[in-house]
Amino acid sequence: MTRRVIVDTDTAGDDTQALVLSLLSERVTVDAVTVVAGNVEFEYEVENAKYTLDLLGRSDVPVYEGARSPLLKAWEHADQVHGEGGLGGDLFPDTGIDSADGHAVDAIVERARAAPGEISLLCIGPLTNVALALAREPDLPDLLDEVVVMGGAVGTLGNDTPAAEYNFWVDPDAAKRVVRDLDVTLVDWGLTLRDGFFGPADFERVAALDTPTSEFFETIAERHRAFSREQNGTDGVTLPDSLAAACLLAPELVDREARYYVDVDEREGLTRGYSLVDANGVLDEEPNATVVESVDADRFTEMVHATLAGDAPESVL
Repeated sequence: MTRRVIVDTDTAGDDTQALVLSLLSERVTVDAVTVVAGNVEFEYEVENAKYTLDLLGRSDVPVYEGARSPLLKAWEHADQVHGEGGLGGDLFPDTGIDSADGHAVDAIVERARAAPGEISLLCIGPLTNVALALAREPDLPDLLDEVVVMGGAVGTLGNDTPAAEYNFWVDPDAAKRVVRDLDVTLVDWGLTLRDGFFGPADFERVAALDTPTSEFFETIAERHRAFSREQNGTDGVTLPDSLAAACLLAPELVDREARYYVDVDEREGLTRGYSLVDANGVLDEEPNATVVESVDADRFTEMVHATLAGDAPESVL
């Protein structure tokens, strides 16, 4: 039996590719997509999710609109990375597909209540919707199967500030609550830098595919690739959300993971969104999260290439 997943996303750039991986997988069924404030203007995020679903012939998957701002703090979009609109800067979908009735938070809670232990969450945006779902349903930790979170920067500089990864920086109050109250598996920015990078040779392979998914990938990656050259002097893109999706649908991809005490600095200031991971156990706190420390980067890359060819990602495992 396939596992059931709700994808919670601030749909832009690599979020779309995490959706592609999940939708093409034969191991998981995407029950719903819930949209949260983050990468770009909210209306763009909603349309980007619908466009991705429609591209894969899965417009039957409901898209629920969720929190349009973080719990407490102001934030900035990341369109300098993903382009205006979130899909490279030149693609602005207008699908005409209606959003599902109801709020994303209610959808998460109601689906978890209706199928205890059967629903997993793939969280690839700020954690506002999930924190609100926890407030609505205190038993959510017992109702969910697995919660995979793309967030945090473990032992490395953040991608938004020196202290923080973008998802945790946008809504650190939500991240703090989710890490505290849910038993999450964390796929962080440091892991992405080590094992989730797509370089020039990968783009050459993609260019030769000539499929709808490969063309879509080239479109959404164009601005990100240019940003990487300008900002870091590297020719390529990182795939943090796809990596999180891959870890959920193919646990055998994970080479090393460990349980640690994890907390998030919710305070405004230089360390807003900092992810504390007590790797040396100096705080005398019980471990509360699983941190993925290493994955098989080559196999992950092949999984992405499989989806860009239109195949199931696990077909190469």
